[in-house]
Order: sequence, then C-alpha cells, then structure tokens
Amino acid sequence: MSACVPPRTNHHDESHRPHSPPPAPDATSGGHHPPGRGRRPARRFRIAGADLSASIAVFLIALPLSLGIALATGAPLQAGLVAAAVGGIVGGLLGGSPLQVSGPAAGLTVITADLIHQYGWRTTCAITVLAGFAQLALSALRVARSALAVSPAIVHGMLAGIGVTIALAQLHIVLGGTPQSSAIDNVIGLPGQLANLHQAAVPVSVLTITVLLAWPRIPGRTGQALRKIPAALAAVLAATALASFAGLSLPRVDLPSWRSHALPGLPDGPVLGLLAAVVTITLVTSVQSLLSAVAVDKLVATRADPRQGVHRSQLDRELVGQGASNIVSGALGGLPIAGVAVRSAANVAAGGVSRHSTMLHGLWVAVAALLLVPVLDLIPLASLAALVMVVGIQMVNITHVRSVRRNREMLVYAATMTAVVLTGVLEGVAIGIALAVAVALRRLTRTRITVDVAEGVHRVRVRGQLTFLAVPRLSRMLGLVPAGTDAVVELDGSFMDHAAYEALHGWQSSHEAQGGTVEFTGRSGGRLAGPAAEPHACCRPWTPWRNHHCGEHPAAEPDQQQGARSHQLASGLSSFQRNTAPLVRDELARLAREGQRPSQLFLTCADSRLVTSMITASGPGDLFTVRNVGNLVPLPGAESGDDSVAAAIEYAVEVLKVGSITVCGHSGCGAMQALLNSPPDGGGAQTPLRRWLRHGRPSLQRMKSRHHSWARISGRLPADAVEQLCLTNVVQQLEHLRAHEAVARRVAEGTLELHGMYFHVGEAQAYLLAGGEETDRIDEVFDRVAPGPSALEDTRA
Repeated sequence: MSACVPPRTNHHDESHRPHSPPPAPDATSGGHHPPGRGRRPARRFRIAGADLSASIAVFLIALPLSLGIALATGAPLQAGLVAAAVGGIVGGLLGGSPLQVSGPAAGLTVITADLIHQYGWRTTCAITVLAGFAQLALSALRVARSALAVSPAIVHGMLAGIGVTIALAQLHIVLGGTPQSSAIDNVIGLPGQLANLHQAAVPVSVLTITVLLAWPRIPGRTGQALRKIPAALAAVLAATALASFAGLSLPRVDLPSWRSHALPGLPDGPVLGLLAAVVTITLVTSVQSLLSAVAVDKLVATRADPRQGVHRSQLDRELVGQGASNIVSGALGGLPIAGVAVRSAANVAAGGVSRHSTMLHGLWVAVAALLLVPVLDLIPLASLAALVMVVGIQMVNITHVRSVRRNREMLVYAATMTAVVLTGVLEGVAIGIALAVAVALRRLTRTRITVDVAEGVHRVRVRGQLTFLAVPRLSRMLGLVPAGTDAVVELDGSFMDHAAYEALHGWQSSHEAQGGTVEFTGRSGGRLAGPAAEPHACCRPWTPWRNHHCGEHPAAEPDQQQGARSHQLASGLSSFQRNTAPLVRDELARLAREGQRPSQLFLTCADSRLVTSMITASGPGDLFTVRNVGNLVPLPGAESGDDSVAAAIEYAVEVLKVGSITVCGHSGCGAMQALLNSPPDGGGAQTPLRRWLRHGRPSLQRMKSRHHSWARISGRLPADAVEQLCLTNVVQQLEHLRAHEAVARRVAEGTLELHGMYFHVGEAQAYLLAGGEETDRIDEVFDRVAPGPSALEDTRA
C-alpha cells in the first residue's frame, strides 16, 4: 500500500495544529467528540525533478503518435495535438489516476474515422462533447467499477480487431497509396497497391519501421544512452532526415493556420445514429481508460522504489477527468480522448511521481503545436503511417492471447476480433458479449456425473457446477447406488445452488438411514464437510458461542444459563474434533514433524472480537501471535519485571527468523478508552492495568503533539478521539519496535519489514498503514484493503 505523502517538516508554527489536545470522552454522554481540523500551513506549488523528466519523455512519445492517429482517422492534424494537450492538462488535473496519460488513442481510430466519414468533422467534435457529458453522468452514478466486469477477452479482442483494421488501412499509406473505407476493401485493394509502389514513400516507411523495432534492441552502453530518446521519436526523426537530405518528393505534414482550425458544429444526422455514436464513444473511451488506470496501478506497485508511491486510482474520479477532457477537446476541435496504456507505462517507467508529469506533458504538446509548426511540417506522412501501423500490429498482444488461451476464452477473443474487423467496433463488441454470455451459461450448466465401483465402494464423480438444471441427472445417478453400501461423492466444482444441496442432503439422509455410509471428497481425495444433517453442521469455525445453540434449546433460567456457559467450551472442543480436526490433522502432523516456521509476528490486542486467523485468512503455522491489552510494545528496559513482549519479539526475530512484524490495532479499543480517561499526571491507585497502560502514554502524547498531524483512515479523519488514539497507537508502537536491537538490525539489513494495521470491527474492514516502514512523516494514512488475496505477504520458504 502506498500513498502520496509529503516528507515530514517539523513546523513550530502555532497554526500547524490546534493548541488544545483532542477532546476526551464525555463521561456523561459516553461518547467522544470528533477531532477538530487544525489549519495546515499553505503549501507552495512544487514540481519534482522526476516529474519534469518524465513529462519530457512522455511528450516525445505523444507528439508523433498524436499526429499519426489524427492522420489515420482522417481528421485535421491539429486535432491530434489538441487532444494530446487537453488530455494531459485537463485529464491530468481532474483525473483519478495520477500517472495515467490521456490523449488520442489508437483504439479509437476506427470509430473516429467512421464517424468523420459518416457525419463530417464538425459533427464528430459535437459527438465528442456529448460523450464527455455522458461520462460525467456515469461518474455521478458511480458505475466505474461496473466497467471492469467486461470480460478481458472481449476488451482484448476489441483492441486486436481495431489494431488489425488500423494496420490494413495504414499499410496503403506506407506503400504510397490511399486507404479504403473498410478493412475488407483494404485487403481486396492490397494486390493493386503492391503493383504500384510509391518510390519515395516505401524507403521512408521501411526506415521508420526498422528504427522503431531495432531501437530498443541496440546493445551495450550505446544502446542504453540512445534509449533515452523514445523509439517513436527516433524513427520519425530518421525518416524526416532521410526525406529532407535526399530531397524526396512525397506528402508531408501540412498544419494549416490555427485561425482556420475547424470547431464543432450542431449535430447533423439521424437522431438514433447520433445517439449510437455518442454511446459508442462513451463506452469505448470509458472502458479503455478504466482498464488502463488499473494497469497503471499494477505498474506502480511493481516499481523498483516503492517509496515513490502514489495514490491508487479512483475510478469514478477518473471518469470525471475523461469526461471533462472530451468536453474541452471536442469544443476546441480535438479528437476523442481516452487513457493511453503506452504513454502511461512510459510515464511510470520514467519515474513520474505525481499528476504534474501528465500535466506538463500536455503543456509541452501545446507549446510545440504553437511554436514548432515549421519543424512539424517536415515530417513525411508515410513515416507517421508506418508508426501507427506498427502500433496497430502491437495491439494484437501476444501476452493477452496467451492469457486468454490459458483461461479458455480464446473463442470469445477470436470472435470479437473478427467481428470488429468485419462489422465495426460496436457490433463486434455486442457479438463478443453475446458469445461470452453463451459460453458462461454453457459452462454453468455443463455437469458430468459418473458412477463406478471399486473394491465395494460406489464412487459418484461430479464434474462441473451443480445447479438446479443438473438436479434431475444427479438424482438419477445417485439412484444407481445400491442401498446399504459405502459411497463416496467426489465434487469437482466451485458452485452448488440450493436445489443441488437439498438433493444431495436428502439422498445422504436416506442412504445412511438404510445402513449405508456417505463421504464427500474433493477431486484430490481430501475429505469435505458435506451437506450432512449433523447437529453441528451449521457451525463454522468462527461461529460465536454467544446466543448460539445449533439445534439445542437455549437455557431459560439463570441456573440453566450458568450450566450452558460451562458446557460451551466442551461443546466447542467436541465440534472441533468432529468437524475440523479431520481436515487439519495431516497439516498439523507435518508441522509437528518439521517444527513451526511462521512468516510473520502478529502483535495485536487481546480483545475477544479480533480473530486473527479469520481476518488474515491464515492457518496453522502461518502467524506467531502475541496478544496483550492495547497491542502495546514496551520500550526496552521499561517492562519493570515483565519481559514477555520483548521475549516474544526476540524469539520471533532471532530464532524463528520471521520476515515481517505487524502491529494491529482495532476500533473501540477499551485500553485506548482507559488511556483517554486516565488522570493527566498518571495519579490514582496503581492497579496492574494502569501500570501496564503506562506503555501507551507515548501514543497519547504523540496524538496531542503539535508536531504530528492527525492520522487519517482511507482519506477521512477519525470518527472520534478513541479512533484517533487507536490509529496513532499503531504508529507509535511501530517506533517502539525499532528501539529493540534485534528488530533494528534486521530492518537495517533489509530482511525484516514492519507493517501497521487497523481493523474496524463494526465494518469488518481491514486497513494497512500506507508506506509500510515509513512512520516518520507528517501524515499517517491507513488505506482500505480491497477484497482479494491476503493483504499480508506470505514470506514462507
């Protein structure tokens, strides 16, 4: 988890934080006042050097590509520059993905070219404006996440189809001709074009393609130095130099005066056709931008220096940025805008750390469009066409093809790509979605059930998902198992609906009533807890004892309740031996032989509501857990006779060689409430609890200090003083950890990581401290953990 957090500056200005400490809980009301917002000193606008260099790198890529895409669509060449400038400045300022670079995208080339051919340029600009307003509406409805539900096979197939169409069209310009209006016509006209090659265009195009492909592969230090110049720019510069010095006569870029630049006009055409065009531009630009934003997050997460972190993309805000960019671009006579993966990846690779790099790249494009027109007019159109043709070919991404094939979605991918090439983008995507739905339904309903007999045991094998559609066949096959025999039901599927569950349950009860036995296993043969009618079948490992009777009658009288409470432990142990022990016996036997090798030391509060194995999705042998009141880490030498926490830390770090330590606080912590209510001077009777809580006083002082800002949780301030202290305590205990010699040494060696975590009990939501080991900062930010893989990295050997 990472966040854009400025470095700490120890301000002594009284305005940095309010003078008064956070309000203590109101003893009369039992509540807590929300912490007030202290005024921060005004921050001056500063641009990091990494952002400046990254913006130049992205600009050098965007300039020739923007001209090439405008050429491919048939729009005025200035339209590509307008879209690149607006996408950088407006999209970078308002978008939700700080490092995403927006501009004219190759994925929109075919759609835009078709709109220009059908409605004209001025109406296409108006359609772009309307599409921008539609994106703002989608953002207001907060449906950005829904776009990610589209199958990747459809998206990749759409982009591949667009890439094939682009490559076929630009190949004619590369050979010195003129492209046709459709991909089929371009294929049919290709033999005639090959018979009439343009003598000047071909060598320029060949040089462009050669430099473009060979530039990243130049070996040695020379290649490392040359690669600072983007391959696209080097290819266009080489082709321009060849055309100029050789005196070749061929079409070149011709940027007319900006005074004659065409602006949008009132939409002119059939209403349904215009509406379909707006919907197409809206959907394609939105889906491409959102997928690109997600890809940028992944690139940032794998960057070599994780401390150069940025906030994760806010997808609904990204739609706002894209919508505003399309409104401005269309109004100024620019192409439709979307997030561009190539330029965004270049921005991340060049070291961009904030949205300033994106905005500056747009500024450089605007300056070049105004001041470098004589230079741009030297570029041969054949060179730009060759550049866009290579980009189109690269849109048929081999990595995507392998991924689609691995996930058995090749049919959907191929059908979508073919349909886009033959019929158009909107029709092709619709065909791809229909086919994907059909494939999903077929997989859901395709269930193979077989029965065989081996050594007197009847084995029923079920392959696929068990839904109500498979119940008749399931019942028929289960009926083939003779009464009173031993049966094993092997389930190999990830889904079973209620109808199938009832069918299995009913058959199991009937079969066992007739003297038979039933065992449910997975494909590997491991025993599963089947749909049995045992008294505790409803129980799960985290089922609470309180108010839980699992088929038993709750005790009504006080003396009966006392007896029930004494029976709960024995009942729970019995349930474990019956249901859980058979499942974990082999793993525990392995751990008993090999010894424990936990990956983490997990230090948390003794609060009964924190079930560490549940919230971390961990199992036996994963966590070395230390629990105490308030998840406190006493400083070395401050234990006063109680060295239990220090001993656990030393054992975990020195003997078990754990790879990370996590300090986990939680909402509504009673220890933190007690700290807030304690006398300021620490007076009063020194009970064991008060003596222990003195180790939490540095957290209370940190929260009251004017030199530390409020901790924030997922972008918001804490709800009250207790939550504020719970968050601050996590940060303070991480500092206490570093004071332990063994921890400090392992952290310095880079073999131990420290993590802060906060669990909101009422929301069942975990938050991780942004930046991991960096707690000496002016802001402490806890980021929400999204559903997905375990948030704690598994470092087991």
